[in-house]
Amino acid sequence: MSNLVPPPIRVGAVSYLNSKPLIEDLEGLAENAELMLDYPSLLADDLAAGRIDVGLVPSIEVFRSSNYEVISNACVATQGPVLSVKMYSRVPLGKIRRLALDMGSRTSATLVRIMLAEQYGVIPEVEPLPIEQTIEATTADAILLIGDRAIHTPSTNFVSTWDLGEEWLRWTGLPFVFAMWAVRRDQETGSLETSLCQSRDKGVTLLDEIACREAPKLGIDVSVAQSYLKNNLSFYLGPAECCGLRLFQELAIKTGLAPEGVPLVFRNCISAG
Repeated sequence: MSNLVPPPIRVGAVSYLNSKPLIEDLEGLAENAELMLDYPSLLADDLAAGRIDVGLVPSIEVFRSSNYEVISNACVATQGPVLSVKMYSRVPLGKIRRLALDMGSRTSATLVRIMLAEQYGVIPEVEPLPIEQTIEATTADAILLIGDRAIHTPSTNFVSTWDLGEEWLRWTGLPFVFAMWAVRRDQETGSLETSLCQSRDKGVTLLDEIACREAPKLGIDVSVAQSYLKNNLSFYLGPAECCGLRLFQELAIKTGLAPEGVPLVFRNCISAG
């Protein structure tokens, strides 16, 4: 008989506050899982390159490759203002010509370009805003920030500020899903799918504790972190969220930001509808 221990399943998760409820005690709940944290865009690269086996990746990435399946109904979503995904504009929205995009973002970078094109007929030149740089480092007409740094209100005055979750709901009436657990289609995950849901279920019962633990690291008030986790985010991929996903995919295809013919495939996610 062989005594070989199977290699760990490498799980990549987002390092932002919005993902902490999804990974609460994940390594304790998931047999043979090794957790790694990074920015959303880098996780997408790691999953594509095989450096991780499962990733909490930007939802747009699932639309860009037919090699992925969604393996859990745990997600990062919003049903209104999201607080941590914002576009700040120095000019009226219809006059945006240069747009700086947070390099940690892919889904939000796609969403803001869709909304500008569909609502204002604007297709700006885009440039990266490195994760370590501030808003003041770019002279672009508008800047997209995501994650923890978007929660902080900038000192600079802007002509307009978009909370992308709020604007999406106003425009479509649907929730928006920013990130999902995805896996390559040939990857075996054992019981990890169950563990991801268990971790999410545990995390949503401990939002106050997570806020108290994480807020000091981010330099924000505990009350802000608590409100963010409880009121700005949702962590369940249900039928309404799937409708929002499919509309997002249609619009991304229409604007040339996602290819046609990539199916949205759920692996054993019955409640995803």
